[in-house]
Amino acid sequence: MEHRLHIGQHASMRKTITEADVVLFASVSGDQNPVHIDDIAAQDSRFGRRIAHGMLAAGLISAVLGMRLPGPGTIYLKQSLNFRKPIYINDTITTTVEVTELREDKPIATLATRVVNQNGETVVDGESLVFYE
Repeated sequence: MEHRLHIGQHASMRKTITEADVVLFASVSGDQNPVHIDDIAAQDSRFGRRIAHGMLAAGLISAVLGMRLPGPGTIYLKQSLNFRKPIYINDTITTTVEVTELREDKPIATLATRVVNQNGETVVDGESLVFYE
């Protein structure tokens, strides 16, 4: 089977996480954890201020997979996530996926996934397995 993907191929997307992103994600997901939506409660947390939902970052991995690489038509089969550092409101994060393995018998790819903040610190990493067209 011929692949349109190749090992080492990668794509990225950069986004500044806004107050609106966090509030809308809390509304859509139902995750109203005070560390995400309450300034006073977050000040008393281990983070000292509000943080974005870790799954918001996971959603940005999905966006790169579905829109950039492999692109439209991509279907998730599996995703592992390691939450390394918090993402704060107004952080600019870059999400990158890289093809690490291709199945020979069907269009299934393994991709390394990584989200870094504006300081180059990894905030989330993991691996995805996807079916692609």
